[in-house]
Amino acid sequence: MATGKHVAYYRVSTAKQGRSGLGLDAQRKAVADHLNGGDWELVGEFTEKESGKAQDNRPKLIAALRQCRLTGATLIVAKLDRLSRNAAFLMTLRDAGVSFVCADMPDANTLTIGLMAVMAQHERELISQRTRDALAAAKVRGVKLGGHRGHVLPSHDAAKASAKVRTEQAQERATDVYSAIVEARGAGATSLRQIAAALIDKGIPTPRGGASWQAVQVKAVIDRIEGAKLA
Repeated sequence: MATGKHVAYYRVSTAKQGRSGLGLDAQRKAVADHLNGGDWELVGEFTEKESGKAQDNRPKLIAALRQCRLTGATLIVAKLDRLSRNAAFLMTLRDAGVSFVCADMPDANTLTIGLMAVMAQHERELISQRTRDALAAAKVRGVKLGGHRGHVLPSHDAAKASAKVRTEQAQERATDVYSAIVEARGAGATSLRQIAAALIDKGIPTPRGGASWQAVQVKAVIDRIEGAKLA
């Protein structure tokens, strides 16, 4: 039985299909059926219009994941089907740091999606290995190739690398919150207190996971993002 906040993610294959609703109503029904019963709330819906080109470019997925991070919601994908073999899509889900469920594959969850991502990545690595083998064979035949440009991080730099990752994660979180601040401003919030109230109303937790925003916390996010833009 579903509980808590959810964000729905739908896919349509063309812009025309998206306008006509072909397939979209069925996906919405699948999500509704999955959420049937229980104490749940649908806090956002995002529809990706796929063109068949640049399938790894999914701005609506990124927006849906951002909404999940901001509100602590679970992402529910209406239609996974062939995306189960799309490594980029699966890795985006795996690395997003949000809970994940799937309407058309009820047994799929964060763990199984992670396993799918590993398998898809393994397939990519096999292809990469075959490419390297082919290049090695070409070199034996006398074909001139470029040198290896790989880089192994020295062990004494590991701490710096870890700190960099934490900084990047904090920056990503601040960027997500800033987008909500911009929306609050657009809705008429002018003071830091009004913006804080808007963030509380949206159910967005503070950087430390609290439920109540203070003006000083809002200012810190604004200074971090707007200061970076001016730097």
